[in-house]
Amino acid sequence: MTPRERTLFAGMDIGGTTTEVVLCAEDLTVLDRAGTATPAADGGQAMIGKALGALAPLLERTPGRLVGVGAGAAGVVDSAAGRILVASDSFTGWAGFAVADAVESALGVPAYLDNDVNAFLYGEVYGGAVRGETDILGITLGTGVGGALWTGGALFPGPHGAAGEIGHIPGFGDLPCTCGGRGHLETLASGRSLCARYAERTGRRLTAREIAEAAGHGDGDALAVYRAAAGGLARAIVMTAGLVDVTTVVVGGGVSGAWWLLEPLVREALAAEPPVSGHPVRLVRAALGADAIPVGAAARARRELTAGALV
Repeated sequence: MTPRERTLFAGMDIGGTTTEVVLCAEDLTVLDRAGTATPAADGGQAMIGKALGALAPLLERTPGRLVGVGAGAAGVVDSAAGRILVASDSFTGWAGFAVADAVESALGVPAYLDNDVNAFLYGEVYGGAVRGETDILGITLGTGVGGALWTGGALFPGPHGAAGEIGHIPGFGDLPCTCGGRGHLETLASGRSLCARYAERTGRRLTAREIAEAAGHGDGDALAVYRAAAGGLARAIVMTAGLVDVTTVVVGGGVSGAWWLLEPLVREALAAEPPVSGHPVRLVRAALGADAIPVGAAARARRELTAGALV
């Protein structure tokens, strides 16, 4: 096969601040990538236009035939309809926007939409740390805490699209959550919450990375904040294992950059309270970094088109 005959898939990660796009070969090898600022205040059409604008030069300089596009987006999505259902107040004109239709109309190929954490898990299963595994809990620790389930070799979204969303499970204290609830895991383990909990203890505002560095230099308050986050994560993992018997866990997102600190604390908590099955938890850090969501979105497109024999 010549380069011009090869099949290409595109993936988009449409975040509140930045949009990342990748162009992949059929085996999901990233051939090219680009990033741009997300015009979140300008509406859905502007956001998709910016993503397509970032993708255009990749298509121009990469020989091949684009056959499908996947997009991962924050918020609650209707993946069957390719539409955003609920978006945070960081976005204007995003809730209700038909993402897949807009992309298909612009590029003339099938397009698919997923929640960003579902796309992350697709990426890690098809090309990352849990490649080829059949049953996984995916967790992202970023501004918020997201979760997704992969069971029996496929994404399990649940009847309402919220399966695996451990970030908003209650029972982790009584702190107010950004969603309006209280005592959710996100109040302990997100990057934003790590900063807030440390500020409550010390009066100092540091980033999650700076707090991790302080813990490494013997700052007891910084270590306590990460220990609480790790304890919460371990409890959520055990709860998930008790409900669906999934014990392989892949963790990504910005907070996982402090894996050297977070991993041993989570393992310590898991050792104190293991899953009821007695089967040990396999805890791994995501391998694809910033590529996980766009590559996962491309993987979703490839899976759909391969299943439909369109490729």
